[in-house]
Amino acid sequence: MADVQNTSGATTAGSIEVGTTGAGDKLAGPGTGRATVQQPIDARVAVKPSFDVNDFPVPTGREEDWRFTPMHRLGGLHDGTAAAAAQAGEGTDKIELALPDGVTAETVGRDDARLGKAGKPVDRVAAQAFSAFEQALVVTVPKETVLTEPVKIDVHGEGGVRFAHVVIEVKPFAEAVVVLNHTGSGTRAANVELLVGDGAKLTFVSVQDWERDAVHTAQQSALVGRDASLKSVVVTFGGDLVRIHPRVRYAGPGGEAELYGLYFADAGQHLEHRLIIDHDTPHCRSNVVYKGALQGQDAHAVWVGDVLIRAAAEGTDTYEHNRNLVLTDGARVDSIPNLEIETGEIVGAGHASATGRFDDEQLFYLQARGIPADEARRLVVRGFFAELVQQIGVAEIQDHLMEKIEAELEAAVG
Repeated sequence: MADVQNTSGATTAGSIEVGTTGAGDKLAGPGTGRATVQQPIDARVAVKPSFDVNDFPVPTGREEDWRFTPMHRLGGLHDGTAAAAAQAGEGTDKIELALPDGVTAETVGRDDARLGKAGKPVDRVAAQAFSAFEQALVVTVPKETVLTEPVKIDVHGEGGVRFAHVVIEVKPFAEAVVVLNHTGSGTRAANVELLVGDGAKLTFVSVQDWERDAVHTAQQSALVGRDASLKSVVVTFGGDLVRIHPRVRYAGPGGEAELYGLYFADAGQHLEHRLIIDHDTPHCRSNVVYKGALQGQDAHAVWVGDVLIRAAAEGTDTYEHNRNLVLTDGARVDSIPNLEIETGEIVGAGHASATGRFDDEQLFYLQARGIPADEARRLVVRGFFAELVQQIGVAEIQDHLMEKIEAELEAAVG
């Protein structure tokens, strides 16, 4: 088991599995722990992905992938009742697009060849979403196009149940920032595919700013081309239950993936983020940093980060880190970083997880300089999140997210 920090109100665990050993073995970075041989860390690797919902049994909540999820709050997304409501036309969404010059958007049928290219659904809810959507939205950034302003996709739920499918394709040697923003209410399940062409660069920002009663699940599958770069930023504030599942695969050597995330759970909210990076291609890199804050009774955050380095993926360099700040009593965090290594010929690999309350030394330092206690706490939380927000690189979006964090802090530490 990996060494992790653990405080009250938090559960942390981690594992490293090494399938082969040799002179080239190297585990880099703090929190790598000691290597142990055990069962595969991620049950999803053993489950055959499929577009057919019938290939997955109805989850009960006892499965590894679902053991932290309150199944009774999924709104029937897992057992077919939500699909029946969607077929009855109970759900509607208002979608607004802001497309820079050269970028195209189209709605396509289920037979479009681009659908499913980034990866198949790996659980029943994602398969249900794929089986039930009517039309997919495909946004394309042309080859060698360098955008100077972001692509914006605003999805506003107007109640009911909806299933969606979004494909974002960035052609070779293009560069783009794409923001997918969710607001409103309803029960939603979606598949989002990110196709990053050879030599392309994509920054993808997914914001979950739902009303308090919303339910949202999404599998976000990325296929990163040769020498391409993906930066994913997942931001979750709203909703009753939100479950986001980013996945990354590589289509050629030299690919890089940076996965950042921040979440702020209030009383009663369940915010769950499950990631898997499948290194099956040599000489690729990945870096994961997720940070969360929690406040209020029964606020619950779940973070599971799985990295698999397959035998063919020599020269891999990867690290994952999750940090959580518990602001009040009654909140709970489950943080589980996992790492499986099937080759010793890697550059480096490691993981870490830490959960705790305010740093007393930081608060004392600020208060000793005349800053009131409440404002000192706000400054600590702002600094905690600012590092990740700055990764987006678009001032307008960064400012908006910091405003949301400020609004959360008014209730959290005021």
